[in-house]
Amino acid sequence: MTRETSSPEETAAVGAELAARLEPGDVVLVSGELGSGKTTFVRGACRALGYDGPVTSPTFSIGHVLPGRVEIAHLDLYRLGSLSEEDPSLLEDYLTPERICFVEWPELGERALGRPLARVRLEHRGEGRRRIVVG
Repeated sequence: MTRETSSPEETAAVGAELAARLEPGDVVLVSGELGSGKTTFVRGACRALGYDGPVTSPTFSIGHVLPGRVEIAHLDLYRLGSLSEEDPSLLEDYLTPERICFVEWPELGERALGRPLARVRLEHRGEGRRRIVVG
């Protein structure tokens, strides 16, 4: 699926659309350059999964666990150079069969993340527009 959005609300709506298909244990890898709308996309998914609190990028803490109809893990691997130098169990608390997990900047730890249900790529298209590819 490929969509083009022109507002944060539209980007969040695409996240919500994907969330409707997710089940506990699913992992979604969310890629894109800085400011491309990754957290906005995840916020929309979290809202659709029943979480109405703040959704911010967990850049400085690696991850957040959020309550919803199903627990949601939101990871951001941006600050990690590589998982090869980290404790192998670093992600275990987040990647559980009971949770749906969204991972921003997954390129930095893709091998440790297992087989994702979906890969999402967000791209700047200029003038506030984003191209979102979900595969």
